[in-house]
Amino acid sequence: MDSTMIFNIVALGFIAWFFYSRFAGVKGLRNLSPEQFQEALAADKHKQVLIDVREPGEWKQGYITGAVNIPLSAMGRRLAEIPKDRPIYLYCRSGMRSKQAARILRRNGFSELSHLKGGIMSWRGKQTQ
Repeated sequence: MDSTMIFNIVALGFIAWFFYSRFAGVKGLRNLSPEQFQEALAADKHKQVLIDVREPGEWKQGYITGAVNIPLSAMGRRLAEIPKDRPIYLYCRSGMRSKQAARILRRNGFSELSHLKGGIMSWRGKQTQ
């Protein structure tokens, strides 16, 4: 094998790993439709933690009422703000960052994790502007 072929194989392996790590499911994460998410929030109203993992600029454009903003980019530094003994509901713009946030939380001992499929773009419930 020449060096170009070895490079191509390594590059392809890296690309495959990258996409797998981004799109693979998170063990124990509940993927909820907007309707299921809204029902779950209503049922767990006083004990859940609702986290918007979008960046502050996105947050200012509107968020689900009752949410706190802990951006994905700061999640690792702000874990102490999130109680481990309560259900955690996550959302972002489209559902990708909330899955990444769930992966971080899972690795750090959080167990009751749910996220909004389709993110806030799919949400039809109440929002705060």
